[in-house]
Amino acid sequence: MSADLCFASDNAGPVHPAILDALTQANRGRAMPYGADDWTARAVAAVRETFEAPRAEVLLVPTGIAANALALATLTRPWSRVFCTDIAHVELDEAGALGLASGGAETALVPSVHGRMAGEALAARAAAEPAARRGAISVTQLTEAGTVYTLDALSALAEVARTHGLPLHLDGARWSNAAVALGCTPGEMVRAAGAAALSLGASKAGAMGVEAVVLVDPPPGLADEARLRRQRMGLRVSKHRYLAAQLVAWLEGGLWRDMAETANMAALRLAHGLAAHPAVTLDHPAEGNMVFARLTRALHRRLRAAGAAYYPSDLPEPDLDSGADGAPLGARFVCDWATDAGRGDALLAVLGRVEEGDGPRAPRAV
Repeated sequence: MSADLCFASDNAGPVHPAILDALTQANRGRAMPYGADDWTARAVAAVRETFEAPRAEVLLVPTGIAANALALATLTRPWSRVFCTDIAHVELDEAGALGLASGGAETALVPSVHGRMAGEALAARAAAEPAARRGAISVTQLTEAGTVYTLDALSALAEVARTHGLPLHLDGARWSNAAVALGCTPGEMVRAAGAAALSLGASKAGAMGVEAVVLVDPPPGLADEARLRRQRMGLRVSKHRYLAAQLVAWLEGGLWRDMAETANMAALRLAHGLAAHPAVTLDHPAEGNMVFARLTRALHRRLRAAGAAYYPSDLPEPDLDSGADGAPLGARFVCDWATDAGRGDALLAVLGRVEEGDGPRAPRAV
């Protein structure tokens, strides 16, 4: 793999120096464990201020899957269904963590277009489920297709949630990229969705490893339940200050916005370059920090030979060494906060001009 051509994931990106510096500061001396420290108090205050949610309960956890599972288990019951898209991370990538954490809750899939579910589709799927089994709604923002829900689209989903009396959960693994793309505040995004809970992602956005479950305005008893569930799931980190310090550095001065702007701009530049290539088409609008493109096997082989790292978006993963050279295959390219314009330009330079065997450009899907 060439480090200059790594677009595999924002998880592959470096930790921001300001966050490393905060960890160094947190490492001085001693502090009370399990969240009874000053760093945790600052982190909670920073989350509340960022999301304009003064009554929010904030529970830090080490991974995004843990955040999703804990949040949804707190909002549902073992016999519940969680309504999400057919490509949602909680459905495809979490190995049944929802069911394990909740004692049996399952997903109920809603068809998606470019990663988004429409209010009408969600309403139809919820109505088809017995009332006793309707548990919660989980909405991913950014979506798994790299697109965003507008505030109006979130409001439409919130209306369905209100109609059926369901709590809405935002899977915000890339919420910062979404807020920047929308040009709104995080609080505006959460309010538009009427979100009861947010999985706040920081690891993909340049932290070393920290996520949070944010219960936006919990009714009496719900926060205590969430804390007990976190304890039972083994997710209460003893040296809690090292989780909290990362959020303090990321949120207090608005660093999160600068980092997301850089990642989004790099992805948009890359998307424009890919779309201009006569043998490449985009599968989805590039609205955040991810670009989904469809390339011929010949172009895939050229990128791999140059050491480019990225994930295929077709499942099961195709064999690049077999099949017709002209058959287009999907690829996902992800930009992180440290991806400058030159990195994307280097990948586009590898693709270069069309050569014999590259094949003609496929029709645009967007």
